[in-house]
Amino acid sequence: MTIQHATLRQLQIFTAAARSLSFARVAEQFGLTPGAVSFQIKQVEGHCGFPLFERVGRRVVLTEAGRDLLDHAALVLQALDNADRRMQALKGVTGGNVTIGLVSTAKYIAPHMISRFREERPGVSIHLQDGNRREVNAMVAKGEVDLAIMGRPLDEAELLGEPFARHPSSIICAPTHPLAGAPALRLSDLAGSGFIAREEGAGTRALTDAYFNSRGFTPHIVMTSSSNETIKQAVMAGIGIALLSRHTVDLELALGMLRELKVEGLPLMRSWYIAHRRSLPLLPVHAQLRSYLLERGQAIIDGLHASHRALAPGG
Repeated sequence: MTIQHATLRQLQIFTAAARSLSFARVAEQFGLTPGAVSFQIKQVEGHCGFPLFERVGRRVVLTEAGRDLLDHAALVLQALDNADRRMQALKGVTGGNVTIGLVSTAKYIAPHMISRFREERPGVSIHLQDGNRREVNAMVAKGEVDLAIMGRPLDEAELLGEPFARHPSSIICAPTHPLAGAPALRLSDLAGSGFIAREEGAGTRALTDAYFNSRGFTPHIVMTSSSNETIKQAVMAGIGIALLSRHTVDLELALGMLRELKVEGLPLMRSWYIAHRRSLPLLPVHAQLRSYLLERGQAIIDGLHASHRALAPGG
């Protein structure tokens, strides 16, 4: 027996288990019992002649053979997926599923754009996977998502990204901050303020570091978080100030729960990109969503901003 005798289903189960390192999660994903997942893994181990997982303390980890097999199994499954996409594209299918990778900041705008898209194509099913910029870039490169809404892709040799909307970022503070309402500020005026920053790998953190480094300013970071929501709450609680996407805090700014500091050189302006893997053919529905965002994404964001402004006191 060789690994060539493994079934496609067994390779799918093994690959899912190797990536999640949780048989229980794989069982839920495939509608199996954990025992059935273990049995399928044993079958694959029997085909290749090596143990693929081992237990280290309470954790399950891949063996060397398991890591090697994962690389090859992922290529096989991706090739089959690419072939299926091409066949579906030839049929001209317009419905179906779209898996979208989102950087965390995009969660504040993407649902509104997807909602408008589905009003015209209600048969389309959407699955969202979020992460920071580095994680989403990897999702696209590996073919784990069909499209991604993100900042400029990190690896433009593998990914094709096209800008579709403006993306401003500003420094925000609590309404009670001593500098709230100041007409004009230099960065040096913020030297006594504590900053709350995103984690390494996040696009917002890269933007923050580049902005401060270019101006020779070293912020006093008092807290880091991987969650924009946590950062917003921390700013409102008075722990510190933060440079964040305006789309993340647009509603809170409109309601007066946060204030924007008027600092030299701000807001920083980036772009939102719709990205996909260059070598991965887009199904018709994926191409339709991509075109929809390129044509209407900015208008939808502008409309969302206007609806927030209307909620402002006296708006």
